[in-house]
Amino acid sequence: MASRVQNPIQNRLWLLSFSTSSTSSLCNSVSLKKTRFTNRSLFGKRMPWSSSRRNLYCTCSTSRGSTMDSNTSPSSGRQNAEPFVITTPLYYVNAPPHMGSAYTTVAADAIARFQRLLGNKVVFITGTDEHGEKIATAAAACGCSPAEHCNVVSQAYRTLWRDLGIAYDKFIRTTDHKHEAIVKEFYSKVLANGDIYRADYEGLYCVNCEEYKEEKELLDNNCCPIHLKPCVAKKEDNYFFALSKYEGFLGKMLSENPEFVQPSFRLNEVQSWITSGLRDFSISRASVDWGIEVPNDAKQTIYVWFDALVGYISALLNDGEQPNLQTAISSGWPTSLHLIGKDILRFHAVYWPAMLMSAGLQLPKMVFGHGFLTKDGNKMGKSLGNTLEPTDLVQRFGPDAVRYFFLKEVEFGSDGDYSESRFINTVNAHLANTIGNLLNRTLGLLKKNCRSTLAVDSAIAAEGNTFKDAVEMLVTKAKTHYETLALSSACEAVLEIGNAGNLYMNQQAPWSLFKQGGAASETAAKELVIVLEAMRIIAIVLSPVTPSLCLRIYNQLGYTEDQFDTITWSDAKWGGLKAGQVMAQPKPVFSRIENQIEDGNAGETVKAGSKDKENINQNKSAIEV
Repeated sequence: MASRVQNPIQNRLWLLSFSTSSTSSLCNSVSLKKTRFTNRSLFGKRMPWSSSRRNLYCTCSTSRGSTMDSNTSPSSGRQNAEPFVITTPLYYVNAPPHMGSAYTTVAADAIARFQRLLGNKVVFITGTDEHGEKIATAAAACGCSPAEHCNVVSQAYRTLWRDLGIAYDKFIRTTDHKHEAIVKEFYSKVLANGDIYRADYEGLYCVNCEEYKEEKELLDNNCCPIHLKPCVAKKEDNYFFALSKYEGFLGKMLSENPEFVQPSFRLNEVQSWITSGLRDFSISRASVDWGIEVPNDAKQTIYVWFDALVGYISALLNDGEQPNLQTAISSGWPTSLHLIGKDILRFHAVYWPAMLMSAGLQLPKMVFGHGFLTKDGNKMGKSLGNTLEPTDLVQRFGPDAVRYFFLKEVEFGSDGDYSESRFINTVNAHLANTIGNLLNRTLGLLKKNCRSTLAVDSAIAAEGNTFKDAVEMLVTKAKTHYETLALSSACEAVLEIGNAGNLYMNQQAPWSLFKQGGAASETAAKELVIVLEAMRIIAIVLSPVTPSLCLRIYNQLGYTEDQFDTITWSDAKWGGLKAGQVMAQPKPVFSRIENQIEDGNAGETVKAGSKDKENINQNKSAIEV
């Protein structure tokens, strides 16, 4: 059983409990309730806890539920000055990036891209967590210094994000000097609020979690339930954060602002942690050299989580700015959305809010914990030999295929499974066939019969057309799904536009109308414009998920990359294509993937493992003549 041995001098500690309102900008009134706590001060002499009312905290929660369209008024469409700030975890560099890290970051990128389409100012933060015992151990195993190890692995993350088309705004490393300065200032504010004390601690410690565990949490042989490795007995003289002081506030905040933790079914887990009682946690390590020194105690380094979480704030600093909390906070805090895996939910939904309250800072608006990924129905792991390497996937299949599969086929928030056959079948059916082939055969007919030139405005061509109405309805549906972080459903709405376009094309049979000539040819030309307008809309609405593919579609429709880069969600309104607009020469925008093991006759396709995937035709276009 873990135990804490403290100086027996008793001091008063204030437990803050907050009352909140339902308005969108909440500054909470403070009521104070006394409880007993033992402490030893940072500098060795005993100090009483401050009994002054130090801070008022604002939760900044809203009445919009889990809708993330936070910066634009639906009625006015005007952008607020407040940016939409989204973060991934700062990924631990004890090992190269894995598929779970890539999944979180792809999802965050899609959400950020959607917010930019709405016209909102976006700050998308990602980065690497580079301190702690695991890092030092990993570096030693590689025969290099911790700093050298961190440089290599952090760069591996940047390279993968580039290959996946991740458009982040800020990349923070916890070894950055500006971050160290912010962490020390944050620590000092928490200390000044009376929430840090020194004590001896003895317990079972999971090196992989960087966390002490209670025996009731562990499996047989004191194994961590997450990493399935035995925890080790440790006894240290550390500094502690008074988490228990904030138990009442956290419970009240969650009950009055349940949208703070999403998906909603994760809220129950967080509330159970709080109602079962919160224990103060160690925020320093005496036995770990690779970390930020505790202010005024060079023998201790700051606990990796107390260090890394503050990276969400230090990342907001711009180059050349003085590294202080006030400057960082003024650049965009609080975050609109912390996007994380469910395994680190406790740190973000319990520890982090309490730390922020202690420092007198606003809470993030939402913490979203997504599920785990499995492979062929099994948990992935090096010991099982079934890891899924994101770099390998991108090299074999390209970023669009990887991004689309995981966002479309995994319900965001729940666990999801990968199998290569399902991956190939999905991206072939949806991207190569439904979307890619529809564009290719329509442009082929336009080239043959209309010299690749549109005969009429798309708005005029679709007057009174029910297909146009269906597309507009699906665009609205996709927007709602993006706003509520239902990314799979957003993809499905776009796919429905493609399916409807293929059905419309087959029903209207413009190839037959062109053969009839005269008025029938004019009707056929209008039908092509209608289908191509639907493709233009697809390129906009799917762009958060598959930006490279959608750029290629836009290029095929005669637009430049600069024009694509300036599109907004309002451009998804029907009527963008104009008479006289010249389309590019038909060229498949997505290469069909064939698994050589299953089908050796690949034809004009990409075989699994091919590196030249985007320049080979996906399939012979089914152009009717």
